[in-house]
Amino acid sequence: MNDPIHILSLGAGVQSSTLALMAAEGAVGPMPVAAIFADTQDEPAGVYKWLDWLETKLPYPVYRVTNGKLSERALLMKTTKDGRRYTTTAVPYFTKDMETGSLGKIMGRICTADFKLKPLLKKAKELAGVRRAEKELRAIQWIGISLDEVQRMRVSGMAWTKNRYPLIEMEMTRHDCLRWMEKRGYPPPPPPPRSACVFCPYHSNNEWRRLKNEEPAAFKQAVQFEQAVHLSHTHTQNMTSKPFLHRSCVPLSEVDLSTDNERGQSLLSGFNNECQGMCGV
Repeated sequence: MNDPIHILSLGAGVQSSTLALMAAEGAVGPMPVAAIFADTQDEPAGVYKWLDWLETKLPYPVYRVTNGKLSERALLMKTTKDGRRYTTTAVPYFTKDMETGSLGKIMGRICTADFKLKPLLKKAKELAGVRRAEKELRAIQWIGISLDEVQRMRVSGMAWTKNRYPLIEMEMTRHDCLRWMEKRGYPPPPPPPRSACVFCPYHSNNEWRRLKNEEPAAFKQAVQFEQAVHLSHTHTQNMTSKPFLHRSCVPLSEVDLSTDNERGQSLLSGFNNECQGMCGV
């Protein structure tokens, strides 16, 4: 049996970008045969611009894979034989019952599974030459989770692949990654700090505010997407509450995105509202 190949799961954020450049410089090895970026086709423009630059610095290929455009899938409606409409939503919306006012949330991260993990694993299998019932270890997948996010480590659960966390092996935090890039003259990756769809409900207020102020076209896209969701999803057969992108269950175009300081509140008030960032780093 040949040794398993090494593949980098590239989220185009701070940590995975640092890991990609460290591999290119030989600071961590062995050299990956490739990096894979799973594209939802709904990332902010800054992510694609950064990825274009990053590819020019790497001696190994970056494969951009996709399972289609997430925003189109999320708006897809289906109809039963007797004419009832229902949704197979792939987005974890916040919800509000318009009769009782009770708030809720659609659980699960189907969008991550379908638009990030599945296309990434499909390409990794192709590169590793994995057969249908593969029982031998064929690939080591590098994941750019840093020491300050150790709780996000996962076992692959598949015989043909094993997850590796080089940044944790080197005891590097996200700050260490930024410092490593700065010392070598690399520009810092632009926000957001990880790849994420422009309309991701897991955005913190900071990220919504950043989009609104720095990438108004992306923020407008999110507002328009939410409006389209309201038209297509409300009062379907399996979704009687109204879906929202912001946890307040207020339309994104109307949400108060002023800072805690501007409202005279503690800087810590929104600390636990951060996304877990499972889409990429």
